[in-house]
Amino acid sequence: MASVSLNEDGLRSRKAAAASADVSPAQNHKTPAEEVVWGKTPSGQVFRVPTTHDVITALFNPLQPKSHIDLVNLALLGLQVVIFIAFPKSFTRPFFFLYFAFWRAAYDAGLGWVLTKQSKKKWIVREVQRRGWLDAEKRPKVREWIKNELSMKMDADYNFDDLPLEYNTWLLFRQAVDIILINDFLSYVMFAFSCFRVPTDLSMFTHILRWVGGIVLIAFNLWVKTEAHHIVKDYGWYWGDVFFERGALVFDGVFEMAPHPMYSVGYAGYYGLSLIVGSYPVLFASLAAHAAQFGFLNFFENPHIERTYGQKKPIAVRTPLFPSTHGRTASQSSSKSVPDDAASVSSPSSVQPGARSSPPSPVRNRQRNHRPTLSVSSSVDGSTPAATDAETVTETDYDAEDELAGGAGIPPSDRSLTPRTNTKKESAGVSLHDLNTKYFRMDMLGLFNIDLLRASDLQIVLLVAYSIVFALLGPLSPTTTLAIHFVHTLMWRFFHSFGLGLLLQAQSDSKYMVRHFMKHYYYPPTATTGAVEEAFANWKAIYNMSSCMIYVSFIGLAWKTYSIPTDWTVGVELLRHTLGFILVGLHIWAANESYEVLGPFGWFFGDFFIEDYPAQLEYTGIYRFLNNPDRTMGGSTFFGLSLISGSKLAFTAAVISQLSNWWFLSNVEDPHMRKVYGDSLRKEAGLTKTIKNVAMKNAKLLKLGNVSETPYGKAAQEFTGTVGKVYVDTVGVVNDFIAESAPLVTEVVQGAGAFLQHGREKFVIPQLAKDLASYDPSKYAMSIVPTNPDGELRFHLGEPITVTWRAPHGHSRRDWIGLYRVDANSSETITSVNSLGRWVPVHDEEWDGDIPVSRTVTPESDDDCGEVVFKASTLPWEVGTYEIRYHHDGKYNVMSRVVPIEIYVDRPTSNDFTSVRESLLKMIVLCLDSDSSLVPMSTPGFVSTPTSSGGSARDPDDFSFWSPRQAKRISTAIKEAFGVEFAPEVVIGDANVSSLASRVVASLQILSS
Repeated sequence: MASVSLNEDGLRSRKAAAASADVSPAQNHKTPAEEVVWGKTPSGQVFRVPTTHDVITALFNPLQPKSHIDLVNLALLGLQVVIFIAFPKSFTRPFFFLYFAFWRAAYDAGLGWVLTKQSKKKWIVREVQRRGWLDAEKRPKVREWIKNELSMKMDADYNFDDLPLEYNTWLLFRQAVDIILINDFLSYVMFAFSCFRVPTDLSMFTHILRWVGGIVLIAFNLWVKTEAHHIVKDYGWYWGDVFFERGALVFDGVFEMAPHPMYSVGYAGYYGLSLIVGSYPVLFASLAAHAAQFGFLNFFENPHIERTYGQKKPIAVRTPLFPSTHGRTASQSSSKSVPDDAASVSSPSSVQPGARSSPPSPVRNRQRNHRPTLSVSSSVDGSTPAATDAETVTETDYDAEDELAGGAGIPPSDRSLTPRTNTKKESAGVSLHDLNTKYFRMDMLGLFNIDLLRASDLQIVLLVAYSIVFALLGPLSPTTTLAIHFVHTLMWRFFHSFGLGLLLQAQSDSKYMVRHFMKHYYYPPTATTGAVEEAFANWKAIYNMSSCMIYVSFIGLAWKTYSIPTDWTVGVELLRHTLGFILVGLHIWAANESYEVLGPFGWFFGDFFIEDYPAQLEYTGIYRFLNNPDRTMGGSTFFGLSLISGSKLAFTAAVISQLSNWWFLSNVEDPHMRKVYGDSLRKEAGLTKTIKNVAMKNAKLLKLGNVSETPYGKAAQEFTGTVGKVYVDTVGVVNDFIAESAPLVTEVVQGAGAFLQHGREKFVIPQLAKDLASYDPSKYAMSIVPTNPDGELRFHLGEPITVTWRAPHGHSRRDWIGLYRVDANSSETITSVNSLGRWVPVHDEEWDGDIPVSRTVTPESDDDCGEVVFKASTLPWEVGTYEIRYHHDGKYNVMSRVVPIEIYVDRPTSNDFTSVRESLLKMIVLCLDSDSSLVPMSTPGFVSTPTSSGGSARDPDDFSFWSPRQAKRISTAIKEAFGVEFAPEVVIGDANVSSLASRVVASLQILSS
C-alpha cells in the first residue's frame, strides 16, 4: 500500500527513486499510444516494466484466464460464502471472527515481517534465489510452473525469461498478497453480516441516519481506494519499491486530502458497515483491525520510507539566518549540505509558490551511506587511523538540530588557538542552532524532561502529587486525618534536614549540584560561571520552598490537634498559650536578627556555591551572643505551637524536628564552616563567655575553688550533663545510623549501576551448536592489525579495529566475531554474555540485523579467510581491556580468541586551552568516524569534499553529527580524558572544538577550586 513522503506541509508521501540517471532519453520517450515505464533493480539493471492488471479484473472477469493460484483464491472465497449460508449465526459469528483475525494477522504481522526483511536485506529475493524456484537448473519444474502462473496473467509485453529476478519475484509475491487481501476483506464482511441486527430502542429517523451514514462511509471508502490505486498503480499497491525502482510517482488527488489515506480515511468503510449492521462486536473488531493496520504502517511502512527515500540531515550545523557577506549564502550552503549519496535517493521536495517558508523539519532514516573518509595527520597522534567509514545505520531524533550546513567562514590560518571570547552571533550571525540552544534547554514538557534539581520541575511534581493525593482521599476519620498530617510534617522535615542536608553535603564535598548543571545544560562559552549561578539559583528556590513547607505542614498538624478552650481560667490554658506565642515570637525575632547579619548569602548557604566572597566571619548582631542561634532557637516555633495545641503528637513532631535540625547543623553546616573558615571560627559565644565569667567571679567572691562544689552548682552541672548527654547520645545514634547505612546505600547504588550497565550481559542463555564435533577449533585463527608503531594492541577510544580471520573450508557462513570485556565471560570456549552490539558478521549478507537469514556453509570454492572491521557503534566506547572471540554458526561456541586488547584515551599533560583543544580535536574526529562532512575543517589533513557541510562558510572549528549517538561518544571521551561530565545535548549545543575546549577548561577550573 502506498504511503506519503515529506512535502512542504510536513506530510509524508511515498516517492519512487527515479532511474532516469541510468536510462537514456530514448528510453524515457513517451508516445501518445503508450507510456513506457522503466524499472531498475538494486544491482543497476534497467528493464521495461510490463503492464499489470488489478486483482478484481484478473480474478472475477470470466474472460481472463485463471491460474492455479487464482483457483485456490476463488475456492477460499467460495468456501466462506457456503459457510455463511449453510450454518447458523451462532456458529458463523465466532468462526468468521477467528477467520478474520487470522487473515488480518497474516496481513499486518505476516506481510509486515517479510516486507521488512525484504526492505533491509532483500530476503524474499534471496530466498527465492537460494531455493532455486526460478532457476532452470536447480528446480526446472517449479520454475516452469511459476512461469506459466505468471505469464497467463500478463499481457504480450511480458517475457518471463527476459525480466530480472527481482521483478518476477515481485509478481510471485503479488499472488500471495492477493490471497491475503481478498480473504481478509470477505471474512470481515461475513463476520459483519453474521452480527447483523436491528436495534429496537432507536427511532425510525435514527435508523435512516444510521443506514445513510453507513452507505456514505462505504462509498467514500471505495472512492479513496479507487483513487489511490489510480495514482500509485500496482507498483505502489503491492510495495514494488521494496523489490525494484521505477519512474518517479506524482502524488495528488486523495493523497493531498489526508496523510496515509489508504491507512487512515481508507478504512471508513469499516465503520460504515458497523453502523449498518448495528453491532458493537463489529465496531470493536473494526477498531482492532484499524489499529493493527496503523501498527503495520509504523513498524514497516514508515521505516521503509525513511530507509529508502529519507534525506539524511546533519545535526548542529550552523546556518546563518541572515546571509553572510564573507562566504556563501545560506541557500548556497544548504544546497550542498546533504551528501551526494543521500541526494541521489530522493530529490528535495518542491515548494509551492507563495507557501510560507519554515525551518526544515527532521527526517528520521535508516540508510546505508558510504562517504569519503578523512586521513588524520600524524601530528595529532601517531595511532590515529588513516580512514574510517561512517555509520551505516543512523537516526536523527533532535527536532531542534536539523538545520543544514552553513556559517560564516574564518580562514584556518587566521584562527588563533586561544579561548573564544565572541559568540557565534558576533562572528557569523545568528543561526537557528544557536537560537535553539539559547532558548530551549531540556525544558519540562508535560511530565517529560523532569529534573528534580530544577526548582520549577520539583514544584510541578509536588503540585501534581498533592493534587493526586487529595483526589484519592475519601472521607477520613479524625484519627486517620491526624496520622496523615503527622506523616506529612515528618516528610517535609526529613526532606529539609536530611534530603537537602545530604545534597548540600555533596555540594560541599564534590560540587555535586554544580557538576549536575554543568553536565546537563548548555551555557554559552562566555558564561564561565553559568552552571554555578544556575545551581545556586535553583538551590535557593528549593531551599526556600522546603523552609516554607516545614512550617506550613507543622501549622496544619497543630491546627488539627488544637481545640479552643471553653474556660481560659481553668488549669494552665492561658499559661501555655502565652508561653507558646512567646516562643513563636522569639523565633521570629531570632530569624530576623540572623538574616540582618547573614544577608541572603549566608541565609542560603552561599559559601557552599560561590567562592568569590571573602572567607571571613564577622560576629555582629545576634551572633555577638550566640555562635549559631538556629541551634538553640531554631525549633522554638515548633515547641510554641505544640504548647498552644496541647498535643503530645505535635510535641513529638517538634522534638523530632529539633533533633533533625541539630543533625543538619552538626553534620552539614559545621564541617563545611570548619573547612572554609578554619581558625577564624569562634569557639565560645558571647553569652557563654559572660555566664562563665560571672560564675567564676561569684566563685571567687564566695571563696570557692570550684563552682560545682556548691549545691546549686552541682545541681546545674547534673542538669547540664543530663541535657548534654541526651543530645550527644541522640545525635550519636543518628550519626551511627547514617554512618552504617551510608556504605550499604552506596553499595546498593553502585551495584544497581553496575547491574544496569552490564545487566544485559547476564541475561544471555548461550545457544550452542550441535555439530561442533565436525569442526576443528585449531583451524580457526584471528589476528588484529595494530596501529601503533610498536605493534602493541592498543587502540584509542573510537579508533577502528581491523581483524583478519581464517576458517576451514565448509565453515558456516553464519559465523560471527564479538568483542567483550576480558572479565565478562567465565569460560574460554563458550560465550555467556551479550555483546551489547559489539559484534560483526563474517559474512554480512547472511544476517538481518541480529538474526541469521539462513543456515548455509561455504562451498569449497569460497575463500577461507577474510577481514572485518569494528567501527562506529560496534566499538566499545569505554576505556578498558577487551578480547575478541570468533563464534561458530550464529551460536556462542568460541572457535578462536585474541586477548588482550587495550582501549585507551589520550589525556593532555596540562589543562591549558591549547592542550585540551588538541586532545579534543582527535577525540571528535574519531567519534565522528572521520567523516569529512562532519569533522572540523581545522582537522590536520582535512580535505574539503562535496559532502562537507558549509564549505568555506564554516567556522573551521565547527563540527556536526549524523546521530545523537556520536555526541554521546564525545561526552564519554571527555569524561574519560578530563573527568568532566557533559550530556550529549551540551556537546551538540557547542558543536565547536574551541567552544568545547573552553568549556572543559572552565569546568576544570571551577571543580578544582
